[in-house]
Formats: sequence, C-alpha cells, structure tokens
Amino acid sequence: MAEDVSNLQPDIDAEDPGLDVHDWEARYQQLLPDLEGDPYSGLPELADLTEEMLADSGYAVDDPVVREGQSPDVVREYLAAREVSDRVERGEDVGPGDIAQAILGLRAVYDELATNRPG
Repeated sequence: MAEDVSNLQPDIDAEDPGLDVHDWEARYQQLLPDLEGDPYSGLPELADLTEEMLADSGYAVDDPVVREGQSPDVVREYLAAREVSDRVERGEDVGPGDIAQAILGLRAVYDELATNRPG
C-alpha cells in the first residue's frame, strides 16, 4: 500500500535568500503605482519595505556602533531617505525634490539588497 503524501508540504528553508528576494520584488512591484501616482504617500511604504529588507539582510541601522562596519553607502542612503519619509509621516512640509531624492535613494538600496544580499 502506498503512503498517503497528499498532506505533505515541501520543506522550505526560511533562511533561503531567494525567498526573501522574491517577496521583496512582489511587494516592490505593488508599490510602484503608488510611488508614481502619489509619491508622498508611497514613500513611507517604500521606506518600510527597505527597512525590512535591511533587517532581513543583517543590517543594524538602529545601532550606530554596528552600522559603522556595514556598507556605508547603503546605510547612509537609507537613513537619509528614512528621515524624509518620517517628515512626510509627521505632516511636515517636504518639497518634491526631497521626495524624489528619497525615492531614488531607496530604489538604489533596494537594487543593492536584491542583487547583492549579504549573508
């Protein structure tokens, strides 16, 4: 008699970086219409995704001592964009040039993490 395997699920390693990258890409693609249609509301969502990507990739952007040893360009770009995103979320007056620069910076971080994930 054959063993019933209908309820077996594949053993997927949660640490597989390919799974994260696939999830990030799907979420990023969902954000693009918001970023193009209303960059002010899309920026905080992109900043949140980027923060999650950094954490998943082993970056400790909240710890100044640890982040000193990490890729300075990635961390610097993220922190600058996060500051603009936080200003938007607080309802402060933020110019379109600052928004555009923050989005470009977060896209650069996204590209770096998606293609060169540390670990």
